[in-house]
Amino acid sequence: MAYVITKRVRVTVRASDPLSRAGVMSHLRHQPSIDVVDDTRGRADPTRRPDDRGVTVMLADRLDEPVPADLRRVVRGGEQRVVLVTRELRESDLLTVVECGVRAILWRHQVTGQRLLRAVHSAARDEGELPPDLLSRLLTQVGRLHRSESGLATGPAGAAPLLGMAPREVDVLRLVADGLDTRQISEKLAYSERTVKNILHALTTRLQLSNRAHAVAYALREGYI
Repeated sequence: MAYVITKRVRVTVRASDPLSRAGVMSHLRHQPSIDVVDDTRGRADPTRRPDDRGVTVMLADRLDEPVPADLRRVVRGGEQRVVLVTRELRESDLLTVVECGVRAILWRHQVTGQRLLRAVHSAARDEGELPPDLLSRLLTQVGRLHRSESGLATGPAGAAPLLGMAPREVDVLRLVADGLDTRQISEKLAYSERTVKNILHALTTRLQLSNRAHAVAYALREGYI
């Protein structure tokens, strides 16, 4: 069953710019569904319980070092989900953020308080959010990888890998790849929104994928879509 938020989301904010960090923290502190945790000193939160599923909002203009290393450190162990707010992502950065387990990406010039709050809640539910233009670039890049590695990605006559996908999982991922959200997918396939979320949750759990973007990348690499 998909993870459902039943308590306030614990959020930390990381940024190289102290003013930007303070602004995001100030906004989130006014949200009744959010608990902002100050980790200025880089220490673990002593009040965090083992079952807490936190979200880190990371502000970075570009993914230059040490940002990728910081992303990996934050998500290590599975306690934190990351919402990345950035000005730009180069082609070489796309798979890096997916592999690091980033749950949502927001363009800095488009982010609003409401979009940020929605992305935090989506990340806490183990869902994801990508700008449509970024999803298109990711699919193009993974498609190139798939074509270059097609001899390794599939078995004889395009047989499915051992850890395969059910037809309805493929149907859902095709629509995710087209940029549709949960509600639009449910309307398109005549499923409930809960069913769509459960399909994606079961798929990402079974195949040990980080998020929806990672699932789309996997499906492309394996030749499903």
